[in-house]
Amino acid sequence: MNPKYPIYIPTKGRWESRQTIRAFDKIKVPYSIVVEPQEYKKYAEFVDDKKIITLPWTKPNTNTELVKTRNWIKEHSISLGAKRHWQFDDNIVTFYRLNRNKRVRVTSGTIFRAAEDFVDRYTNVAISGFNYMGLARERNPKLPPFRLNTRIYSMSLVLNSIPHKWRGVYNDDTDICLRVLQDGWCTILFNAFLGDKTATMTVKGGNTSIYQKDGRLKMAKSLQEQHPHVTRVTRKWNRWQHHVNYKPYKHNKLIKRKNLIVPEGINEYGMILKKRKD
Repeated sequence: MNPKYPIYIPTKGRWESRQTIRAFDKIKVPYSIVVEPQEYKKYAEFVDDKKIITLPWTKPNTNTELVKTRNWIKEHSISLGAKRHWQFDDNIVTFYRLNRNKRVRVTSGTIFRAAEDFVDRYTNVAISGFNYMGLARERNPKLPPFRLNTRIYSMSLVLNSIPHKWRGVYNDDTDICLRVLQDGWCTILFNAFLGDKTATMTVKGGNTSIYQKDGRLKMAKSLQEQHPHVTRVTRKWNRWQHHVNYKPYKHNKLIKRKNLIVPEGINEYGMILKKRKD
């Protein structure tokens, strides 16, 4: 079983590593990579031409490229008639299903379809996605199958009808999550489904350059300026980081679709369901 919504991988300078590309190829999940025109030939040496989308502009090497690309991807998915679309960072190594206290590496696209089916049961989920493997430990009895109304990083399923666009240089994922939450939408972060992401600044290419020198401090301060009522600058793991208080959004409640036909997938307890009328 594979996802019903299109998967996009915006990628830059990583035609040699191709971590997310390899991860999807291994489990035979369809995807499209989105590349800048000047890098097309380099990626085409390794990736099937049918899986490559070339951006329709020749862009200078600026720090706003990823945000511009993300917004273009959303419009591209809308042109296909998609209700939602996936965006994955280009440094995801593999995917896991966390179940019965064990993280099990997946071998198909079923977790993507299950996440889509779960989210589509509600009318007001703006953004959802998978948690990082390192943040969802095995044998943690307090870990729920998903967290409601928090940030979604690196592996996002986006509702195309939301009015917001990605913006800025830093924290574009956190910023857009905060803006939809402030508008009363919900977000869902799955712990039942995980991705193993390479640590920031350890793989050349992508956005690595903007975090060099004082880049991490600039990153933290920029989010604080955008959302001062919930964000403060702090030190974590011996580096500058932003700290966001998501408690003001705990009252955003999921709204279930009327006359819902529940497809085969997972319920709120991570249990497998058969088709039924709710």
